[in-house]
Amino acid sequence: MTFQAVARTLRSRRFWIWQIAGIIIYATPVAIRLATGNVVLPILGWLETPWIDHYVPANLVEKILVNAFFPGGAGAVAGEIYREKRLGIICTRRQKYMARLGGALLWTALWSVFQLWGNLQNIMGSYGGNLFEYPMVYPLNFLIAAFSIFTPDLVGYVKNKVAAAFRRKR
Repeated sequence: MTFQAVARTLRSRRFWIWQIAGIIIYATPVAIRLATGNVVLPILGWLETPWIDHYVPANLVEKILVNAFFPGGAGAVAGEIYREKRLGIICTRRQKYMARLGGALLWTALWSVFQLWGNLQNIMGSYGGNLFEYPMVYPLNFLIAAFSIFTPDLVGYVKNKVAAAFRRKR
């Protein structure tokens, strides 16, 4: 039953849209940093916050925006789809958010393991720092993941408003 639910989840179009879009959103700041050789992003540079010990980085606004989509939002959608495919029914609102929370935390845990492995490799970026996240930031990633269960709802709301605006314009 679990294997079949995983297989059906992997066949879901919504699952792949969220995974691919999330990875693109996550990779965009990385690509900009590597291309410019600067840690501060040109667009979000004026929103820099001071580091809070080693736990909250200076790019907090970027971190919240990016992690809300990947791994948090992508994991939330994966968890929701998996639960629906496993049970074969549409979940209640509470079940949906609990499935999203489980998926978001699982995706974040897997991504944190990858980040830790990369950090231990000490791969330097063009800007002179480690290409992978500092491990003390991982608890913040889990906090963002817990709130990213609402990202799919927010994206759906914005999508509906934009679609309604285009329909009215015709």
